[in-house]
Amino acid sequence: MRAHIGDQLVVESPATGATRRDGEIVGIAHDDGTPPYNVRWSDTNDVTLVFPGPDAHVHHFEHRPEDEPADAGPAEPDTPSHHRLLDPGDIGRRVARERRRQRLTRAEVADRAGMATSYLAYVEERPAAPDIAGVTRLADALGTTAARLRGGGADLPPGEGQAADHPELRELSPDECRDRLGTHGVGRVAISTPDGLMVVPVNYEVVDRAIAYRTAPGAVPAAAVGTEVAFEVDHVDEALSQGWSVLVHGPARAVTDVDAMRRLAECAHSKPWAGGERPLWVLIEPGRLTGRRIHTE
Repeated sequence: MRAHIGDQLVVESPATGATRRDGEIVGIAHDDGTPPYNVRWSDTNDVTLVFPGPDAHVHHFEHRPEDEPADAGPAEPDTPSHHRLLDPGDIGRRVARERRRQRLTRAEVADRAGMATSYLAYVEERPAAPDIAGVTRLADALGTTAARLRGGGADLPPGEGQAADHPELRELSPDECRDRLGTHGVGRVAISTPDGLMVVPVNYEVVDRAIAYRTAPGAVPAAAVGTEVAFEVDHVDEALSQGWSVLVHGPARAVTDVDAMRRLAECAHSKPWAGGERPLWVLIEPGRLTGRRIHTE
């Protein structure tokens, strides 16, 4: 019996031949693919070491059709959401980026790592969670470390990673800016106060194209009321060395209508992380909307 990481182990009932249990092979002890295997069972999601008996067999992953691009990666950020693939997660993006940087095909990396090519495609394109044995094999195949593929140093300040080989900086259109504003829940508002310019993070909502956030009277974010402010939101993708930022300039006002306040509270996706009573809603009307994006090939 031989298997690759990502293959399925099926255990049948000796009496009926029906499937009794099945699971995904997530670890292989020997380079030639022979048992024992680490198996993540589909019924419990537990991983156990298995020495398959005569009632077990391996179901190999089918390879993708020849006319399907082998290197299809995650959809570009500008792709409409109903056409996007699932977010592959940081491990998948790091694997795909390093493989493409070395100009290796999936088949080449999968062969080096001792796993099915279709499983590698799954890791790169879906939110997979390969175990440490699988990550280590991929790291060895790519000449890097498991810690790097798993996001070692993720707690470091963003932006300390290496710049991409061929970055492209371009301006975002107003519609693209609005699309990105609607994907986030935390932004930063810059306010001029008697103590000087202050920048504070706030949980926000986008309501009829306006930025809305809750705060407490007397708190720093409340000082925005009646002034012109700047509001910024951004996203940094360390795995791909790319990102974007959107900047909003406009007047801020307090929401005083009781019905409007109730509607805002009802449509809010989250409560302010700072907690406490925050009855004041502040609305920023976008007067100028700009944004930039760093994209990599």
